[in-house]
Amino acid sequence: MLSRTAGNLYWVGRYIERADFLSRLIEATLRLASLPQSHGGATNAWESALAAAWMTKAYKDRGLVVDEAGVIAFLTIDPANPSSIRRCVEAARANARAVRTALTLEAWEAINGAWLEMQKFGTRLVDREALATLLETVKAAMQSFDGAAHRTMLRGDAYWFIRLGSAIERADNTARVLDVKYHLLLPRGETVGGSLDYFQWTTILRTVSALTAYRWVYRESVKPWLVADLLILNSQIPRSLASCYGDVLRYLDLLANAAGGRRGPAHRLASAEHARLRGLRIDTIFTNGLHEFLGKFIAGNNRLGEAIAEQYLF
Repeated sequence: MLSRTAGNLYWVGRYIERADFLSRLIEATLRLASLPQSHGGATNAWESALAAAWMTKAYKDRGLVVDEAGVIAFLTIDPANPSSIRRCVEAARANARAVRTALTLEAWEAINGAWLEMQKFGTRLVDREALATLLETVKAAMQSFDGAAHRTMLRGDAYWFIRLGSAIERADNTARVLDVKYHLLLPRGETVGGSLDYFQWTTILRTVSALTAYRWVYRESVKPWLVADLLILNSQIPRSLASCYGDVLRYLDLLANAAGGRRGPAHRLASAEHARLRGLRIDTIFTNGLHEFLGKFIAGNNRLGEAIAEQYLF
C-alpha cells in the first residue's frame, strides 16, 4: 500500500473518533453546566470542555468569551476551528474520498452521509433542539461507519490503518478527559467522594460511554480511583488506555506481518507502553501522581503517533 493511501485511511480513523468524542464531550458538559456555578457548573464546565478537547489556547487566542453558546459553536460547527466536529467530518470525508476504492460502499456512504447531514446545520445552531439533533446525527453516523467497516471491509491494510488511527485517537481522548477531571472539575473545598464529586465522575464515565461498564465491573458507588482503574488499566473496556494499546499493538503486528515481519520504532514504543500498562496497579499510579502519569502517557502517545507517521505514512 502506498504511504499516501495509508495516511488517508489512518486519518479517517482519527477524525471519525475525534468527532464522536467531541459529541459525547458536549453532551456530558451540558449535564455539568446544569449545576450552579458554585458547584462546578456553568463557566467552569465549559472551560473544562475546552481543556479536554485541547482547544483552550485556540479559543482564547480568538478573544472569545468562555460561555455555553460560544464554546458549543466553537466545538461543533465553527468552520474556522480545524478540530470542530464539522471540520472533523469534512476531513474524514476528504481523506475517505481520496481513497474511495479502498473502502466498501457501506463505509463510504456512512462518512458521506454524515457530511451531507452536517451541511444542513450551516454555521449556526439556532437552539438546543438543533444542537441535540446534530449530536445525535454525528454519533449515529460515526457508529454506522464503525459498523460498516467491521462488517464489510476486507481484513487487510486498509482496515488495519483505519483501526490503528482510531485506537491512537481514542487513547489520547481518554487520557485528556481523565486529566482534566482530576485538576479542573473538582472545586476547591469539595471533598473527594462527595456528592459533587460523584456527579462529576459519573459525567466523565458518560463521556467515554463507560457508566454501565463501571456498574457491571465494580458494583458499587462511583469512586475516583475505581474510575481511573477502569479507564486506565481494565482491558475489557474499549476506551481504556490498556485496551487501546492492545489494539494499537495488534494492528501494528498485523501490518508488520503483511509486510514480511519487519518491525520498527512504532512497534517498540507500542510494545513497551502496552507492557508497562499491564504491569501497573492503580494504587501505584495514584501514589506517584495521576496527573504526572497521564501527562507522560499523552506525550508518549504523541511520540507513537509521530513514529507511525515516519514508519508508514511518509
